[in-house]
Amino acid sequence: MRLGLNLGYLVGSEDPGGQLRLVRRAEELGFDTVWAAEAYGSDAVSVLAWLAGQTSTIGIGSAVLQIPGRTPTMTAMTAASLDLLTGGRFRLGLGVSGPQVSEGWHGVRFDHPLGRTREYVAIVRSALARETVSHAGDHYRLPLPDGPGKALKLTIVPPSERIPLLLAAVGPRNLELAGEIADGWLAVFHAPEHADDQLAAIKRGLARSGQPDRDFAVVPTVPVVVGDDPQRCADVIRPYAALYVGGMGSRKQNFYNALAVRMGFADAAAEVQELFLSGRQRDAAAAVPYEFIDQTSLVGPPSRIAERLAVIKESGVTSAALLPFGRTVEDKLAMITAVREAYPG
Repeated sequence: MRLGLNLGYLVGSEDPGGQLRLVRRAEELGFDTVWAAEAYGSDAVSVLAWLAGQTSTIGIGSAVLQIPGRTPTMTAMTAASLDLLTGGRFRLGLGVSGPQVSEGWHGVRFDHPLGRTREYVAIVRSALARETVSHAGDHYRLPLPDGPGKALKLTIVPPSERIPLLLAAVGPRNLELAGEIADGWLAVFHAPEHADDQLAAIKRGLARSGQPDRDFAVVPTVPVVVGDDPQRCADVIRPYAALYVGGMGSRKQNFYNALAVRMGFADAAAEVQELFLSGRQRDAAAAVPYEFIDQTSLVGPPSRIAERLAVIKESGVTSAALLPFGRTVEDKLAMITAVREAYPG
């Protein structure tokens, strides 16, 4: 198992120079990949290109590029360009986002996400293979059948023979799809205690792909707070967990809330969601069970974190993407350094 770094996305007036310091330190520490996200603020591509120009060895990954925000061929162009500019360091992470962002920000209906993703990945793969792209599906048609457009081929050659393509997935059907059509899984709130069912879904997808034993990356984002008291460390992560479990979606459709329910936290998930959606975010954060955070994060002193990393590794994780929580950049630098020292592997 390797270590990685997840930057999330730029928030408010956050200084991007701090992110660069973190990435350069992660590169010094031998981290595998730095991942950048996007929602409806900073986009991942600009951040990754900026970081790539100021690093030399660390992998550069999107976690994720939003499928509703780009055509599949635009994503292929972006992936090929970043791979070319970084000398083969790019990893393409994709996700459907959620109904609020897809429909509210991008103006794209959040319907048939599995079918859309399947077609989207097929087009991206075809373009990156430098095939003449032609697709007649339920969700995408290239070229359009009733106009002057013609089938085209990507004009640049990325150095990677196959750019790694990973899918963000939470539900069982999405996990099966990831196993079938992707090279890896970008996980969130990954708990080793509940990983067997998720990995079983991926294995079903791998079997359906006809290559059940092929290499497949398992890359969870793992929140980190280093300190003497695990309970107090967990308090720092509570607002983040409450945002996802309580606020990422509606009462009827929240993938992260459903995940918490499958993990055995149904009553707490309902309470967190009710409090969050009624505007009581602080109370929602306080209602997140410590056990949920402890199972999905690294909290406590380095010795405890080392023990937990061993458990994460045994659960099938290939790269743990650390998401450090700290008030300052110095705090975050100290945390990723402490985790690296606690995990010499």
